[in-house]
Amino acid sequence: MLKTQQKQQKLLVSIYWDLQNVFLSQEQVNLLLAFVESKGQIFDKKVYYNSLCLHQATEKKNLQKLGFSCIDVPCVLKNSADNQIKSDLIDDFYKHQSPNIVTLVSGDGDFANSVSVLRQLGKKVIVMARKGNLKKQLKELADETFFVDDLCDLPVNTNQTEINYVDVCVNYNEALDLLIEAIKTASIQGKCARFSYIDNLMRQFCKNYQGISSIRTPDGKKFKRFSCFIDAAVKDGRVRRQNQELFLIELDKLAA
Repeated sequence: MLKTQQKQQKLLVSIYWDLQNVFLSQEQVNLLLAFVESKGQIFDKKVYYNSLCLHQATEKKNLQKLGFSCIDVPCVLKNSADNQIKSDLIDDFYKHQSPNIVTLVSGDGDFANSVSVLRQLGKKVIVMARKGNLKKQLKELADETFFVDDLCDLPVNTNQTEINYVDVCVNYNEALDLLIEAIKTASIQGKCARFSYIDNLMRQFCKNYQGISSIRTPDGKKFKRFSCFIDAAVKDGRVRRQNQELFLIELDKLAA
């Protein structure tokens, strides 16, 4: 049985960040996360980058350590990352479990229609942009707009985080079941079962799974990284991995 200790359910918040449009220092990233956490419980953190740009590719490692799902859009065409984000914004919010608030880290006017749709779906939209790079239409459509240049001055209600803290966890065997279900779903959808995609599916299937830190082993320890959990699943003979893609052992047997 899933163990849940909860004083008051918090609103769920997702982050969609266009790294090319808004590049942040390490300190600013920490301030951004603190600000978003003051709005509710972070449900998902996605950052879109271009691996063909050296500084973005380098930043990917730091962001992964902070729990971001780093989505590579290696295309030189203008607005390629924007198009991917717009697609994910709408697709994610039509799934059976979606956050109450979306934080869009970009000031690009291309997101105006997406923001309008999200608000029609009853979602709150917060836009974070650079000063001088926030399009008027986007500002008018969003519920709230802030400038990342002022992150150090934004109010962060730390008491709210403490009072409304939700301690959720799943045990290792439950996490394995979620992993297998996610890989099967990805296969049915015709998607590559890459780490970030499987992690997102697992979050959708179980509200108590909030990333790798929510998995508890029998001795109460946490896995340091998602790859460590996958290594354990591989050792137990439940899955097979090839680089960043996952496969089910049982499907391999059927194929043979």
